[in-house]
Amino acid sequence: MSEPEAGHDGADPVALCEFVAQGEGRSFTGTHTVRLGDVLPSGGARLDALARWLQDVAADDVRDAGIEGEAVWVTRRTALQLRHRPRYNRPVQLVTWCSGTGAAWAERRTTIIGDDGIAVEAAALWVCLHPERMRPMPIAPRLLSLWGAQAGSRAVRSKLGHPDPPPGGTVDRSVPLRLADLDMIGHVNNAIAWAVFEEEVVRAVPGAEVIEAEVEYRAAIESESDIIVRTAVDGRTVSCWLVDQSGASQASARVRLRRSQP
Repeated sequence: MSEPEAGHDGADPVALCEFVAQGEGRSFTGTHTVRLGDVLPSGGARLDALARWLQDVAADDVRDAGIEGEAVWVTRRTALQLRHRPRYNRPVQLVTWCSGTGAAWAERRTTIIGDDGIAVEAAALWVCLHPERMRPMPIAPRLLSLWGAQAGSRAVRSKLGHPDPPPGGTVDRSVPLRLADLDMIGHVNNAIAWAVFEEEVVRAVPGAEVIEAEVEYRAAIESESDIIVRTAVDGRTVSCWLVDQSGASQASARVRLRRSQP
């Protein structure tokens, strides 16, 4: 699904997980038990729950490294490969590490592992912001020395690859924003986009199984924003956009499906 120029080199996820286990550079492992608020009626973890876990383990890694406050990291893109969904009341480990860097951004890989093996592979592109000016800044040498050994010389790009929303041939729905959707600075939390997009996929292709999904974030969604979700289906691929009043895309998703057998 992801093109190499967008920052994904097609590296084998199992090999990447084994590389972390060898301890060649910094990695961090967090744990989570899949709770009732994480799951679909089927008992499998929702996509927005996976996105929240990725945010949480990244924050825990920064805290554990003792570098809180040295930079603010904002998600630009997150891609998931789902082997299977973590199940309700089962423990998971989240192994995370830096897998590539750019001038003012870095890619973080996370492997979600359950008691039956690898469940999900994730790659997220994070932009490094100055903690006071909130503008992109070069990654400090101290941060590169901390995570750079794991990334090696692999460079990633910040370019986003999803197309603009098409003018026709789509289904549009209004997205009412709730207080629970907002973060501490009044923006819609990134995980909420995953919740909206998963609901649209279920509406568009009932019974289909998500095997890959990628969300790109173009702009912060404010609490007073009037947002619609626009959805288009092309075979086994569902594309969605969160669009503002001007028609500009605020976030977008490309989801690949495996259709359920009749």
